[in-house]
Amino acid sequence: LKIFASLAPNARSSFRQAFINGQPWLDRCGISYSPLRMSHFLAQVLQESGGLANQFENLNYSASRLPLVWPSRFKPKGPLDPNEYAHNPEKLANSVYGGRMGNTGPNDGFTYRGRGLLQLTGKDGYAEATKWLRKIEPAAPDLVASPDEVISAQWSLAVAAVVWQFKGCNENADEDNVRKVTRAVNGGQIGIS
Repeated sequence: LKIFASLAPNARSSFRQAFINGQPWLDRCGISYSPLRMSHFLAQVLQESGGLANQFENLNYSASRLPLVWPSRFKPKGPLDPNEYAHNPEKLANSVYGGRMGNTGPNDGFTYRGRGLLQLTGKDGYAEATKWLRKIEPAAPDLVASPDEVISAQWSLAVAAVVWQFKGCNENADEDNVRKVTRAVNGGQIGIS
């Protein structure tokens, strides 16, 4: 716990508790197999969760920032007026995530926005994580029906660990390839620095 106090001084209590009780998940998913895997896992978790402080993706953007984050969606290159979405996380999420990643309902983009230690995103992502989780623990919750379990003390580390394992991150970590690990985690190179 000393290391978490120095690496994540503002950690959420649910995330801190998850790590206190999470060794079995780190073992089951092969993350604790080597210090290199643990280093890569912790680096990604700390990056994605803002040092274990952020449970949800921050979608509270200014009008000037929106075209920088989503250039193909917001003017001047995209069709959307950033002034209509600025500082409105729900409207923004439903627009940028709606109609993709399995988000078909009118509020799915916001409901299945980035959440948890590895910022699980999209209804399909929640369903896939449920499937992977239940391969190891059949009594695991349905994350589509109960998306906030992704940030709970009981399931947050388990979700991150199974997503990590099933996306092949252990093998990428074994190669010490941070670019491959980052791409597997977030689909790009977000936070690579």
